[in-house]
Amino acid sequence: MAGTYYGKDRQTKYYQERKFRPLMKKSTLIFLFIICKIGLAQSFVLKGKDTVNMLDPNGKRQGKWIISGKLANLPEYAPDATVEEGKYMNSLKVGIWKHYFPNGNLQNKLTYENNRPNGYAIMYHENGKISEEGNWKNNRWVGPYKLYYETGAVQQQFTFNETGKREGKQTYLYPDGKVMIEGDWKEGREDGVVTEYYEDGSLKAKKTFNGGSLDNDPSKTTFYEPKNPSIANKNTDVAPPAPKDAPPTQVKPDEKIEGGVDTKTTKPVDLATITGKATLYNKNRQKSKSGDFVNGKLINGKVYMYTDNGILTRVLLYENGAYKADSPLED
Repeated sequence: MAGTYYGKDRQTKYYQERKFRPLMKKSTLIFLFIICKIGLAQSFVLKGKDTVNMLDPNGKRQGKWIISGKLANLPEYAPDATVEEGKYMNSLKVGIWKHYFPNGNLQNKLTYENNRPNGYAIMYHENGKISEEGNWKNNRWVGPYKLYYETGAVQQQFTFNETGKREGKQTYLYPDGKVMIEGDWKEGREDGVVTEYYEDGSLKAKKTFNGGSLDNDPSKTTFYEPKNPSIANKNTDVAPPAPKDAPPTQVKPDEKIEGGVDTKTTKPVDLATITGKATLYNKNRQKSKSGDFVNGKLINGKVYMYTDNGILTRVLLYENGAYKADSPLED
């Protein structure tokens, strides 16, 4: 009886194992699959902390990336030179991104949200000095803004409203830091009293503006003789030289033209002979020059400057073929 009992027990156990073995195998496989997935996810996260230029399983850029001259296919950069660096989230730029000149100096530092510059931005001259800084929002400068000479001295202190137009007190300065012009602007135009100074700091003029136009009442505009005899005969109204990074006013071969000619025709336009009013666009279809041209050269009008990321940073005003001043960025 005992032998029969143990035989039945072993037989029962045998059939139980055969019955539940497939379920055990399936459960084990599911468990291992889950463990593997967790392991892969943890592995990706850990690698993302210690490595760069990572792609997730869906092929999207994640974490820190360093774009080299070779990766960007830019011949002006050495193959291993850094062109830009920053972080991606699902292939969208986020946080601080740095862009460099071919010589290795920092060119700009921009704050990104969902792949678009939005926040604090700072630009540099190629010599390493700050060029301009402020807050960038919806493709325009907003709030306090500073433009610098190549020496590092402040050249302009502006305040922009939410629509990108100058609002409130605006200041122009000489290279030594003395005030050149100061006054109030409204909706991008002079409004109220604008005061001008000579290079020695003495008063040069007080002018009253209404919506960007000089007041017709002559009593509201006063000019002063310089106190320093050494600048008595100096023409302080001479236009300052154009910034070194300003594009040439001569039309470039890769620019396209609109205005003054029918661009819908297939007939090629000889840009070197353009005379009259016209608007030119760069290869990214952004406005590059506009105004009056003579034989392909901008005489009176504006030149638009952009970063490599397509951000409009400056609008240069030209009169009689020479740089006169910077224009508001609302254009």
